[in-house]
Amino acid sequence: MKRISIVIPTYKSEPNLPTLVARLEGVLGQVPYEYEIIVVNDASPDNTMSVLRGICEKNGRVRVISLSRNFGQQIATTAGLQHSSGDAVIIMDDDLQDPPEAIPSLLERWEQGYDVVYVIRKSRREGILKRIAYKLVYKILARMSHIAIPRDSGDFGLMDRKVVEIINSMPERNRFVRGLRAWVGFKQIGVEWDRAARFEGEPAYNLPKMIKLFADGLLAFSNLPLQLASTFGLIVSAMAFIGMILTFLQWILTRIAPDSPIAVWPGFSTIVLSILFLGGVQLIGIGILGAYIARIYDEVKLRPQYLVREKIGFDK
Repeated sequence: MKRISIVIPTYKSEPNLPTLVARLEGVLGQVPYEYEIIVVNDASPDNTMSVLRGICEKNGRVRVISLSRNFGQQIATTAGLQHSSGDAVIIMDDDLQDPPEAIPSLLERWEQGYDVVYVIRKSRREGILKRIAYKLVYKILARMSHIAIPRDSGDFGLMDRKVVEIINSMPERNRFVRGLRAWVGFKQIGVEWDRAARFEGEPAYNLPKMIKLFADGLLAFSNLPLQLASTFGLIVSAMAFIGMILTFLQWILTRIAPDSPIAVWPGFSTIVLSILFLGGVQLIGIGILGAYIARIYDEVKLRPQYLVREKIGFDK
């Protein structure tokens, strides 16, 4: 019988976990597969581990990985993928915004021969600013990335074992799992589903974390920021060259018609604005270059992607 692994990274989601596991049990009990539920505790500061221990005592299909510190959602997801054993692996969030009831649709597409089945969020029950931000982020990624990352699709989705093994073999530390999933190719399809509101608690995924995730996705799958910095430099150089020509023509005009209203160039303000503009362009270019170099530095250190403090249920 085929086996399914459910990978759930969790952080500050203590009140959601019992309901999430119960709903998963209700859905997975109706499909003809063996299954395991792998919950990765990303060093949550609440009572998540106590809740998970209680769940494991009652449910032998639940496994828990507790990381030594907070490594971030993408690394926690990676830990779950590397500990999974299913013929197919489904990644989902811990806040019940990814509905377990969508899993049979994913499995149906998998049985039809698709290696990757990702969920497209047909609607979101979130604030308008957050919805606008997500749309803008996906639009920028689609424009700038050399990999076609599906719009409005998060990590929620199914991957065949061969896809999981390929992703597990990638040593990257600044990971963007949905980008890696798109990069591997194979036969992929999207399934539309409504995204629910968070079941309980406050979301731990704040603005800085969203910006970091966007930066990881953009810098990992696009060299366009570097090209844009060079293009912007050429544009500024062209503007400076045109300014030199205009200054020379104005100098001639000053000699020919000193009373002309355009004969006197506002020197001080022009110099200051030019310096500030060019300095800003240079700092932007250095910042973009530094972001790529920082990621190179992280990769060459060859530190482990994560450290495990405790495992529960993997001996069953």
